Amino acid sequence: MAPFPLIPLGIATLLSVHGLRSRSLSFSGAVTAFVVGFSILAAPLRTIGITLIVFYLVGSRATKYGKKQKAQLEDDYQDAGYRSGAQVLCNTFTALLATGIWCLAFAPDALPWSLVKPYIYSGSALLDSVPYGDGQWCPLDATVSSGLSRALMLVALGHFACCLGDTLASELGILSSRPPILITTLKTVPPGTNGGVSLGGTLASLFGGLIVGVTMFISFVVENAHCRSSWMTILPSLVFWGSVAGAGGSLLDSFLGATLQRTRYSVDKKLILTGHQAEPDRGRKDTVKVISGLNLLTNNQVNLLSSIATALAVA
Repeated sequence: MAPFPLIPLGIATLLSVHGLRSRSLSFSGAVTAFVVGFSILAAPLRTIGITLIVFYLVGSRATKYGKKQKAQLEDDYQDAGYRSGAQVLCNTFTALLATGIWCLAFAPDALPWSLVKPYIYSGSALLDSVPYGDGQWCPLDATVSSGLSRALMLVALGHFACCLGDTLASELGILSSRPPILITTLKTVPPGTNGGVSLGGTLASLFGGLIVGVTMFISFVVENAHCRSSWMTILPSLVFWGSVAGAGGSLLDSFLGATLQRTRYSVDKKLILTGHQAEPDRGRKDTVKVISGLNLLTNNQVNLLSSIATALAVA
């Protein structure tokens, strides 16, 4: 049994308390962030945990930067983002799953994932993988365990690049001087419309993916000597796929938002109406029109689907 990961526990506690005090997280969001953060940070491979921290800090800063503008565009926008537990989980689920599978395959004694090991079928291919030990091989090595570790690292890359890219596009794209266009019709729509895209937002999403790719590269080469010796091969791959996942994942999120997530607009208040209700406009005194989308998915569900699809596409 590996020693208890006190440092990851402390970092997860600090980040969740910081999010709660700064009002970037609700109470449920802080609790979920602590559980997810500890589970990822406790992995012997630190790269995913470091990427999670960078994602949280950059995303939170972007959310606060664009909050005043967004409050003027959305009817019930919550101050400073105030992310719930569901939002936190939807923005970390794929990376959390990839971390769990990686630990069970290559570091089965690491807490807290070792608690799950007894429930895994003894004949599972995961248990036949090569132990990671103290960095005995590069996690991006495609020859290890038929490329399982590399695939899981790319899943984490695709996930965080998609989520950070979408966050930057959403929070910073609304600052553009030109109104966005709907991705499905290319017609001008009010800022804040689900599925609305702009040049500034797309560039921001590309930059978000680039940040994730560079973060993972730096972490790999600092942490692992085998990765460091092949950095010239690793760098282009992480930067390219990070950028593609950032921009592509954000565009996929916009497409799903434009088609499967309803956007309603108050003509009188000139505000986007958020919420997912069967009869959202009954009893309203202002004039409301539907701009786009079917009332099938919430914003959290759109984020979850787009991040999963992007992660799998990159892997």
